[in-house]
Amino acid sequence: MQTEKVVDYIVNWLKDYANKARVNGFVVGVSGGIDSAVTSTLCAKTGLKILCIEMPIHQAESHVTRAKEHITHLKKHFKNVSDTRTDLTPVFETFKTEILADADQATVDMALANTRARLRMTTLYYYAGLYKLLVAGTGNKVEDFGVGFYTKYGDGGVDLSPIADLLKSEVYQLGEFLEVPESIMNAAPSDGLFGDTRSDEDQIGASYPELEWAMKMDNDGKTADDFSGRKKEVFKIFKRYNSNNKHKMIPIPICEIPSNLT
Repeated sequence: MQTEKVVDYIVNWLKDYANKARVNGFVVGVSGGIDSAVTSTLCAKTGLKILCIEMPIHQAESHVTRAKEHITHLKKHFKNVSDTRTDLTPVFETFKTEILADADQATVDMALANTRARLRMTTLYYYAGLYKLLVAGTGNKVEDFGVGFYTKYGDGGVDLSPIADLLKSEVYQLGEFLEVPESIMNAAPSDGLFGDTRSDEDQIGASYPELEWAMKMDNDGKTADDFSGRKKEVFKIFKRYNSNNKHKMIPIPICEIPSNLT
C-alpha cells in the first residue's frame, strides 16, 4: 500500500465531502483504539473543525488513559482540534433501572453492550447538530464488511466512513505513518463495550490477521472443506459472523408493494 498517497487521498476525500455538504468539519468518538485514533488524525489533517469526544461508560482505565493521550497528542499538533468528555455512565445506569431483563444473563449483557454503543451514537449526533459537523465512522473493512463486528445504529450509525475500505493491518500502517501513540499501536483491539479489558479476539475467537486471511479466502471462493486444523476453525468463525451479521451489511429491506395492489 502506498501509505502516504492513501492518507492524502482520504484527507482530500473528507475535505471535499465536508465542503459539498456545507458543514464545518467532523466529530469523532475517541476510544483509545487504533481505528478512532487513525480516523481522528485523518480528519484533523483536513484543517476543518474537529471535535473529539470521550464517552466513557464504566470504561476500563487503560482505555481512558489511551484516549486522553491521543487527544493530547492531536491537540499538540493540530490547532483545529478540540475535545469534550461526556460521562454516559449515569445515563446508562438510569436506563438499566427502567427496562426489563427477562432473558438469560449473557443475552442481557449483549443487549446492554449494544445499548452503550447507541448512547454514544446519540451523543455524537447531538454535538454534530450543535456545531454543524459530520459524524465520522471509525469502522475498518474487516469489521464493517467481513464479520459485522459493530452495533447497528451504534458505532455503525455514522455520516461517512473514512477507513472502511482498509483492512485492519492497513489501518495500522496508516497509524504508524501518522505517528499514533505507541500505547495505542501496541494495545489489543477492543470494542470497550463491557467495561473490562476483553479484546476483540477474546469475543470473536480469531485475530484480525486471521480474519483478514479468511475474508480473502472467502472472496476467492474457498470453503471450509479446503482447509484443516486452525485454518478451518478460523474460516468457520469468519463465515458464521459474516452470515449472522449480514443484516448489518446490506441495505434495509423494503417491502415493495406490487403495482397491481396500488
